[in-house]
Order: sequence, then structure tokens, then C-alpha cells
Amino acid sequence: MTAPVAESEGLRALAVDIACEAGELARSRRAVGVSLAATKSTLADIVTEADREVEELIRARLANERPGDGFLGEESGSDAGTTGVTWVVDPIDGTVNYLYGIPSYSVSIAAVRGPAVPGSWASLAAAVFAPGLGEMFSAARGGGAWQDDRRLRVTDSTPAGALLATGFGYDPATHDGDLLTVRRVMPIARDLRRGGSAALDLAYVAAGRLDGFFERGLNAWDFAAGALLVEEAGGRVSRFDTDSARPMLIAGGVDVHSRLRDLLDTEK
Repeated sequence: MTAPVAESEGLRALAVDIACEAGELARSRRAVGVSLAATKSTLADIVTEADREVEELIRARLANERPGDGFLGEESGSDAGTTGVTWVVDPIDGTVNYLYGIPSYSVSIAAVRGPAVPGSWASLAAAVFAPGLGEMFSAARGGGAWQDDRRLRVTDSTPAGALLATGFGYDPATHDGDLLTVRRVMPIARDLRRGGSAALDLAYVAAGRLDGFFERGLNAWDFAAGALLVEEAGGRVSRFDTDSARPMLIAGGVDVHSRLRDLLDTEK
């Protein structure tokens, strides 16, 4: 094993360990919160607090295990660090699912080298854990993508059409554009899924459960881990329209990625 892969594998192992602990905290807080919300607070408040508490756990574990590393989190912002490695974290990806008791939510943790700016970093390791489903997906640069001990591989061909997933922004002003995008991709689609967690959608592309994924307006923490899963499973990930307020991200096997890019990248 080469030194760079060994480093990435160590980061992957740490990401998996922390994601498991963070996921269990998220799951238990959701269970307790449903009861508390009936008497002390709204469920939405419990979910907001859970996001913060889970991110605090992740941040504290990383500070203890890897002092000097940078951090970029959805809830607590960024610290540059001094080692050149930055952790990009979404403590609960799919918070609406989490709020409603739908188990398709995830803890997403990625380690990258370089600035915590999409397009400027090199991904090193990733973990996406779905505590409500009991599934862990992880990857190390050069070491492949895995679900537990099963190596993942994207789908190579889609003779019946591609099973695609997407997401929509929360701003109603963007919905018409998102629906137009759906119309543009439907000629190559077998069907469409709307899971609610981009990180988990990307993990499913890596696992071959989905053939492709596209969505506008994702933040770095939404896709940092999932993108590495797809790439290490033999797929491709692209971002374009990066000067707009809502860049497009697409992912899939080589063929599906190419067809999505032909349909959606007007600058290509």
C-alpha cells in the first residue's frame, strides 16, 4: 500500500468511526425529541438542536484525534487549520426527512486536502452513514468505495433507461426551473426518485442502486463525501454553472454522466 493510500485509509477509518457515533446520537435525539416536543418544544426546535449537537460531537472528536486540521460544517462554519487537511461535514443531511421521521437521512463526513472550496480541493476520504437504515458507505482515495465489506461499483449500462435521483431547493422561486430540468432529463430516464438526502443519493449511485443524480444549489457539505464515493466506485461527478447562485452537480456511471452533461451543461 502506497503512503498516500495509507493516509487516506486512516482518514476513512476515522470518518467511519465518528460517523457511527454521530449517527447514533442523531437517531437517539430524534427518538427523545418526539416525546419532548409534545410538552416542552416544537419538533422543529428539537431537530435544529440535534443538528448543532451532532456537529459539535463531530467537531470535538476531530479536534481531539487530528488537532490542526481544518473544519467546514453546515452549522458552525469554518476554521482553516494548519495541516492542509479539512473536514467537510453535514451533521444531518436530509433534515426534513429527519423531522418527519423518514429514515432516509445521513451523517456526511469528508476529508479533503486544500482549500475548503469545491473545485479547489482533492478528496481524501469519506463516510456517509444512514443511522435510520443502519447502512454505512465509505471511501478512501485510491482505495475504493465500500458498504461495510462490500466493494461498490456504479452501473455500467442502462438499456431500459436510467434510474435518476434529484432534489429541489426550498425557495419556491426556484421550483419552476427545477421542474424544467426534470423535463430535460426525462427522455433518458427509466424513472425518477426524490430521496431527500443528497449525500445518500450519491452513495446510492456509488452502490448501483441509482444510475445517476443531478441537483442544483448544493453546498459543499452536501456532496463532499458522496462525490468521492461515486468516483471511487468508478463513476464521474461534475459541477458546472459555478458562477451562478445555484451550480449544477451531476453524478453517475460514465455513460449516464455523459448523457446528463449533454442535456444539462449549456456551456459544454
